[in-house]
Amino acid sequence: MKSIKPLFAILVLLLISTLACSIGGGKSLDILFEDDFSDTDSGWDRHSDDVGSTDYYDDGYRILVYETDYDMWATPSQDFDDVIVEVNTTKIGGPDDNNFGIICKYVDVDHFYLLMISSDGYYAIQKNTIDGYELLSGEFYEESSAINLGNSKNTLKAECVGGKLALYVNGTLVDEVYDYDYTSGDVGLLAGSFSEANVEILFDDFVVSKPE
Repeated sequence: MKSIKPLFAILVLLLISTLACSIGGGKSLDILFEDDFSDTDSGWDRHSDDVGSTDYYDDGYRILVYETDYDMWATPSQDFDDVIVEVNTTKIGGPDDNNFGIICKYVDVDHFYLLMISSDGYYAIQKNTIDGYELLSGEFYEESSAINLGNSKNTLKAECVGGKLALYVNGTLVDEVYDYDYTSGDVGLLAGSFSEANVEILFDDFVVSKPE
């Protein structure tokens, strides 16, 4: 089982255009914005320093973390109440002992929710506070057979609706918790390391929609 790590993170702000549309097939969803990262001029930040980088890569968006026990994240500088966020994820380098996932209701660098998995089959739902990360889904990271291991693709969905925080992995609900401290804010992506550095995660097909 995994234990929680200290918070050593940098904030990388991203700016993208808001798109509103409806997708067909069954019930419609109100798309607040989306990006498949095929256009490198779509507005996402291109950041690199000695601790990591966030940039377009191979028709996706890559977060690299060069340090141990370190997180890097990115937000699109938007503000929403309740949202459903979906993204495709693939580990393309580094250790399986990592973490990566979706941020929602991001208030500032010290206040947000994070729904994430690891390449060795664990997940967690966390709240970031002024005192650091607080696990909401249990005392430790929990294991789930819904997670594809290693370099395999995983599709993540986070439902941040009212006080509910639900994490779906490859279409399976792995956990649902409730916390009412943060009611609105930004969305984003995060990747991080534990005892081994050089975590490399590729994100694609990022979609934020309004709950029904």
